Amino acid sequence: MYLEFYGLRENPFNVTSDPSFLYLSHTHKEAINHLLYGIQQRKGFVELTGEVGAGKTTICRSLLNKLDEKTKTSLIFNSSLPENQLLEAILNDFGIIPERRSKVIFLRQLNDFLLDQLSVGNNAVLIIDEAQNLRASTLETIRMLSNFETEKEKLLQIVLVGQPQLREKLNSPNLLQLRQRISVRFHVRALEKNEVQRYIEHRLSVAGASGNLAFSPEAIEKIYIHSGGIPRVINIVCDKALLMGFVHETYLIDKEILQKSVEEIEGQFSTVAV
Repeated sequence: MYLEFYGLRENPFNVTSDPSFLYLSHTHKEAINHLLYGIQQRKGFVELTGEVGAGKTTICRSLLNKLDEKTKTSLIFNSSLPENQLLEAILNDFGIIPERRSKVIFLRQLNDFLLDQLSVGNNAVLIIDEAQNLRASTLETIRMLSNFETEKEKLLQIVLVGQPQLREKLNSPNLLQLRQRISVRFHVRALEKNEVQRYIEHRLSVAGASGNLAFSPEAIEKIYIHSGGIPRVINIVCDKALLMGFVHETYLIDKEILQKSVEEIEGQFSTVAV
């Protein structure tokens, strides 16, 4: 709606996980480096956690773009699948056609696939998003997948991605064996105050902003306070603010527009005149 007014090619603040818009803050760079290290060094289990909207899924998509063609991947978004359906989804993602819908068959075919990949110098990675939703029994099955190994290295690298509740779940006594196998852990932190402006400017630039569109320092301050540095919340607020700016035909998003936007997002009635 406001794209033409601001001369933008696309919406700069969509809440979808588009890697092309990823702003590599210090914590995001660290996260990707930890994931790459765990995968390339065949560490087996890697754990990535972060608050809702911190950019975990976007990091995973960006990671996929950094892996070479010798790394085969399976990315699972639906962590609530029953155990056998999850195994079948993993096989399908690796391009394996199940011979029969049987857990024993699934595991045998996966093991054969992993050995084949190793024989030609390939690596294999399983990434499970929203892993905090996995049942304990399913997590135990995933632990069993880490048994696919040679005397020297793991055949399958497993990345568990989730909210902080994932750490709490893995701390339960019945998941001790799985927890002990996680050799790489990283928690994605919120953006620092000085990163929020760079994050906003980065997304505007990717979307085609020419420089006439700007957020005032006071508006940036309000965005940081309201969002706590969480990218998804920043996107929601900025999208609303651009719409508000469009309505008032201004290229400067100031603190009054930002305050009005926040109030409308929260369902409040504002007395601020814009």
